[in-house]
Amino acid sequence: MRTSGKSVFGAFVTLILLAGAVAPAWSAETDSSMARGARLYDKWWVENKAAKPTGDHPAYPVKGGKYGGETSWRCKECHGWDYKGKDGAYAKGAHATGIKGINGAAGKDPATVAAVLRDKNHGYTDAQLSAKDSADLALFVARGQGNLTKVVSADNKAIGDVAKGEAYFNTLCAGCHGTDGKKVKDGPPLGSVADNGAEMMHKLMNGQPGEAMPALRALDPQISADIAVYLTKLPAK
Repeated sequence: MRTSGKSVFGAFVTLILLAGAVAPAWSAETDSSMARGARLYDKWWVENKAAKPTGDHPAYPVKGGKYGGETSWRCKECHGWDYKGKDGAYAKGAHATGIKGINGAAGKDPATVAAVLRDKNHGYTDAQLSAKDSADLALFVARGQGNLTKVVSADNKAIGDVAKGEAYFNTLCAGCHGTDGKKVKDGPPLGSVADNGAEMMHKLMNGQPGEAMPALRALDPQISADIAVYLTKLPAK
């Protein structure tokens, strides 16, 4: 049976309209806010252009430790790239603080999480994290952590397909990083830091604080995982 072009076009439009009737409204998009919150989790004063903190964070328990000073103010420094804190990759070694992760806050009301940022333990001021900053960071903690166990192994290695990762990297990332991962002169070669699977996933999905790096959060997390695996094949020097 032959079908006219007009009939096919009309059917296509009808399908689009029906899909729009049941699909969630685009105005409800929160991926960009969660990605920004994740960049604040990484290094908030670079992302929001606030004054760089000085001295150890009051709650940082490792006095005189290797990662004190401004580094101790990074959320990730106590709670980890895997969000598990003392129960994850930071259970031992120079990063160990004995502080629990943020994974227990997944699914909580973002407003409750935002309030924790102002409590006596965390103590972030409005000058450090504005209301918008706190809201984005809390949204990431409450709803944006995802299930890393599907894409990062127990020994903190990304789980993915190298060949797919190479194609994704060369089309999405190489323009800035170079095909060898060494084009950004003020950063380390990507191959030298790629063994930290959770960190690579965090940065691939959310971007780099203060940089125009695209966040892949709205895409299938497996794409980021495939890229993360491929990064381990790039030169470390």
